[in-house]
Amino acid sequence: MILFENIRFLDTTLRDGEQTPGVALTREKKLLIARALDEMGVSVIEAGSAITSSGERESIKAVANDGLDAEICSYCRIVKADVDHALECDVDSIHLVAPVSDLHIKTKIKKDRDAVRQIAVEVTEYAKDHGLIVELSGEDSSRADLEFLKALYADGIDAGADRLCYCDTVGLLVPEKATEIFRDLSSSLKAPISIHCHNDFGFATANTVAALAGGAKQAHVTVNGLGERAGNAALEEVVMSLEWLYKYDTGINHEQIYRVSRLVSRLTGIPVSPNKALVGGNAFTHEAGIHVHGLLADKATYEPMGPEQIGRKRQIVLGKHAGRSSIAMALQEMGLEADEAQAGEIFNRVKQMGDQGKHVTDADLQTIAENVLDIYKESLVNLEEFTIVSGNRVTPTASIKLNVKDKEIIQAAIGNGPVDAVINAIRRAARSCAEDIVLEEYHVDAISGGTNALVEVRVKLSKEGKTVTASGARTDIIMASVEAVMNGMNRLITAE
Repeated sequence: MILFENIRFLDTTLRDGEQTPGVALTREKKLLIARALDEMGVSVIEAGSAITSSGERESIKAVANDGLDAEICSYCRIVKADVDHALECDVDSIHLVAPVSDLHIKTKIKKDRDAVRQIAVEVTEYAKDHGLIVELSGEDSSRADLEFLKALYADGIDAGADRLCYCDTVGLLVPEKATEIFRDLSSSLKAPISIHCHNDFGFATANTVAALAGGAKQAHVTVNGLGERAGNAALEEVVMSLEWLYKYDTGINHEQIYRVSRLVSRLTGIPVSPNKALVGGNAFTHEAGIHVHGLLADKATYEPMGPEQIGRKRQIVLGKHAGRSSIAMALQEMGLEADEAQAGEIFNRVKQMGDQGKHVTDADLQTIAENVLDIYKESLVNLEEFTIVSGNRVTPTASIKLNVKDKEIIQAAIGNGPVDAVINAIRRAARSCAEDIVLEEYHVDAISGGTNALVEVRVKLSKEGKTVTASGARTDIIMASVEAVMNGMNRLITAE
């Protein structure tokens, strides 16, 4: 059984999407988005509503005259002045919207059903007389009397309407009802009909696909599901549901979906939710160790499709759920090799950061790994433990236990602060082999933001004319300082 045939897409990102609260697109931004949609293969681009303003008309006209392959459309009310303004913009078509529910007819335009039918016919004929393609749309169709809606559509067809549209204006459809309605409409009307869904109950994509299965020939969509309130049916979700789940070739260049999603997000200033289907930041990102272990064996274990299908790449992130497989894969991608002991220490440090609620970035991991790989070279001086006492009424004091050439040494020292105190204690404890080592420079960097960020401490140590630079990386600045000094000290002693 063929569920889908000759499906088209009308993208309304530049009109309904721009009605997202806080979004206002300039002429240049509309052109950039329109070009991206055209390159992706969208059939119709609703570039805006010409009645809105002179600036909006300039933007629509710029899109219409940009030489795109897509049909360029303007939204119009059933008002001849709207059509006149659309004609000024050189558009190919209009999306002519008539209120069809009694709620909208009586409270919004304060007319009756017969008046709406008559006006819709008059404006349709007017638009057709001026050479426009007309898509006659029923606003609030899902709350309209179906027989009245069919009568209005039939009037529109007689007046020359090329296409019809059913608008689920406040997202009240359910998939089962959508299929039933569109089977009825598509079999009883002699014009192709579109589906325009809003996402108030999270059903916009499901209702759109169900309507297409029932006989709709065109889906109204927006990139990233932008739109008023909870938004519209998302282009990426509808396209990839048809492509991947139903194996229907939409004709859309779906490898460009992610690029277009990012473009729209940047130009509208509306961030994509991390857990948004397909284009959200987490959609192809893996942290849990068991998932990454499965991915290493077969990518299909925890991915519904390859991220390259929409122009993305898979990501492995590290945190409290990370497993050794995650770290091994991430190190491999960085070109770093670690033995079992080194990998174990890297794993422990990542887990410590994760338990503190910290997400371990690529930069964090690289810093941790590089420090561990350096520290785990053969060391003559090794840290056993240390304790620091500090406060606004006490002199910072540090006690430390080191293993120096297989000999346990305990020492204490004071300093201007806790870091200074612990470094002084290290130098005292390691006096037998590090007496002449001088701390020349001390520098701290936070790898990422936040009070719990990974801190990298870099030190420059010298002894008898030889200088080394070493670093330590921890979420604790004192531990990072100890690590850096110990690392540099061992390198100087080994070189000597």
